[in-house]
Amino acid sequence: MEKKNTAALVRELAQPICDELGLFLWDVRYEKEGSSFYLRVFIDSDDGISIEDCENVTRPLSKALDEADPIKEQYVLEVGSPGLGRELRRPEHFEACIGDALKVKLIRPAADGRKEFIVGLDSYDKEKIYGHETDDDGNVLDPIEIKISDCAYIKLYDDNDLF
Repeated sequence: MEKKNTAALVRELAQPICDELGLFLWDVRYEKEGSSFYLRVFIDSDDGISIEDCENVTRPLSKALDEADPIKEQYVLEVGSPGLGRELRRPEHFEACIGDALKVKLIRPAADGRKEFIVGLDSYDKEKIYGHETDDDGNVLDPIEIKISDCAYIKLYDDNDLF
C-alpha cells in the first residue's frame, strides 16, 4: 500500500479510539527510516499528553491493526505527542491554531530575500494562510498572506528555543 493510503486507513482505525478517550488525533505518519518502517500516531489534548494516554491508545490500536492487517511490512508502532513546534499539515491543525504564532519557512526566498517568518494566524483556506507578521518579541508588524504550497513547513511557534 502507498504511505498515504496506509496513513489514511490507520487514521480511520485510530480516530474512534481517540474520540472515546477525549483525545485529538493530530497526525498519522507511515515512514521508512533506513531498513525499518515506523507507524507514528500523534495525539494531543488541551491538558497535554501523558504516558498513560499513549498506552491507552496503543493497546486498542494495536489490536485493531492486528485485526485489520492494513500493513504488510513489519513496522514499529509509536504513539506520542506531536510535541512543541509541531508541524501543521491538515485543515484541522490550522483551525486549532487560529490566534497562535506560527514559524513559517519558505521553499524559496520571498521578494525581500527572507525565507523564515513568524506569523500570527488569523485565518486560512486550502491555499493560503492569512495573518500578521510578528517579531521575536511578539510585536505585531504587517499583515501577511502566504501560499501553503510555497512553504517548506509551517510549525506552531510555541517555544522560541526550538528555532
